[in-house]
Order: sequence, then structure tokens, then C-alpha cells
Amino acid sequence: MNSDSDLQIAGDILAVQHLLQPAREHPATVADFVGLARSIATDRAQWAHLVQYDTTTRWYHRLRTGPGYEVWLLSWVPGQGSGLHDHGLSSGVLTVLDGELTERTADTSRSLSAGAQRVFAPGYVHEVVNDSLEPAVSLHIYYPGLTDMPMHSSQCSPAERDVVAA
Repeated sequence: MNSDSDLQIAGDILAVQHLLQPAREHPATVADFVGLARSIATDRAQWAHLVQYDTTTRWYHRLRTGPGYEVWLLSWVPGQGSGLHDHGLSSGVLTVLDGELTERTADTSRSLSAGAQRVFAPGYVHEVVNDSLEPAVSLHIYYPGLTDMPMHSSQCSPAERDVVAA
């Protein structure tokens, strides 16, 4: 056998059951949650028919739950934003499904187009806004499920104010 690797497997690897990881029914790692978000994003039939747009407030819909986590679908018409907030004790994955959103923190402002993902830890403070002229849709996975979303004052230092105002 011609191989660039000096590792070769003799026999049937499937016969060595103790080396195989059992398939997980639910995500358990950050990578698993990112993968779940990507799989939902690519399966438009799972979410596109549910999306609604509301010009008076951000629309949201809990798409699914699992042991300790929640998956939310949100829509954003132009000009809508979340306000500066964190997610309490929850970690999360934000995935833009359609359109473009802007994420602002005290340090930076970044444009997120369809397919972009952001992973955040508990206490991460940010604001998400639809600065574009078209509606946007995003998917949010929280672990543990979102029970607290403290809002933060927009009263920042001058440097932070410049970033948030950008």
C-alpha cells in the first residue's frame, strides 16, 4: 500500500467498537452547537416558512429545545436592533441566515452577512442591529437556555461611545 502516513489500520476498524465514539443525540460541545446551527441554516425548509417580519418590534420564535439548550429564530427589519446586552449565564452561537446584521461591542463593529457565525461566552456584551436596507434573519442557540438578558447602559467611555455609534 502506498501512503504518505506511517499509520496504517489492519483489519476492520468497525470491529474495534471501543475506539468508536457513540453518536450523540444532542450537542454537547461548542463545535457541536456550531454544527447544529450550520445544519439548520442549510435546511431552509426547517425555518423559512416560519419567518415573519414586524415593523414595531423584533420578531422571534423558539424553533426547538434540547437538554439544556434552546434554538431561536429572529427577524430584523431595517433599523431594528437588540440594544446593548449580554446573555447572563448562557453561552451562545449567532448565525445569520439571510441578509446582513451589524454586531457592535465596546471594542469593535463587524458586519455579518448570511452564513456568518459568532460564538460567545457568558457575560459577552454586544448589540446586534440591522443597519442595511433589507430585512435579515438570524438563528441563536443558547446553552443553557436563555433565562436572563441584562440590558446595558449606552453610557460608555468616549472610546466605547465612538465604536457603538459607528
